[in-house]
Amino acid sequence: MAARARRFAAAAKRLACAALPGQCALCGNLSQGLLCDGCDAQYWNEPRLRCATCALPLASSYVRRERDDARPHCAACLESPPAFNDTLALADYRAPLDTLAVELKFRARLAAGAEFARHLHAAFEDSDVPLPDVIVPVPLSGKRLVARGYNQAWAIARPLARRLGVRSDASLVARVRHTSAQSRLDLDTRRRNVASAFSISGDVRGKHVGVVDDVMTSGATLDAVARALKLSGARRVTNFVALRTPQD
Repeated sequence: MAARARRFAAAAKRLACAALPGQCALCGNLSQGLLCDGCDAQYWNEPRLRCATCALPLASSYVRRERDDARPHCAACLESPPAFNDTLALADYRAPLDTLAVELKFRARLAAGAEFARHLHAAFEDSDVPLPDVIVPVPLSGKRLVARGYNQAWAIARPLARRLGVRSDASLVARVRHTSAQSRLDLDTRRRNVASAFSISGDVRGKHVGVVDDVMTSGATLDAVARALKLSGARRVTNFVALRTPQD
């Protein structure tokens, strides 16, 4: 009876959404989903050449390639490789998509997480990145989690894992030290800020771990997470980030 009631509630919700459309989160037009068809088609197809390691946007004149890797890489990742192996990013962190990240992070618009997950799955399908064994979110500190009430990265990671058909685990990586907000710090301070801030609680030996975050700026946090995973025996770490800042 409980299962039947849940199915009925889900069907009623779908019917209500169809009968009473909402507004597109970007343009304000009537929409059956978070975004209208026009915005959905326009803003996710950004023709950007990105570094395969860190997803930093690249100008074609600055592309550097390793001899055994046909993918483009920025000079920084070739000269001082981060702990992670790959990064998939949907678009630059700028208007209007930055609105979705803000709504997700500070206003609990969790539907934005599912939208990011849908497009990250499509980006993965178009990439040559191997399938991860497990998907994890970048964790919040206990203090910040209590204050916010949810982890915006988990709102992306869980639906992404379902689409990929792999396990998701919100407790595998823990933030063991509360840190200052990264957005207020310069690059060197960001790196020091998150050094040794994460611990691994599960067995990741030989595994490919997908790490999810909403916005990637300098990459310092994701590098610290990947470093902790690699020190615990992870074979490969791939970042799945919704939006990437064009530069620090």
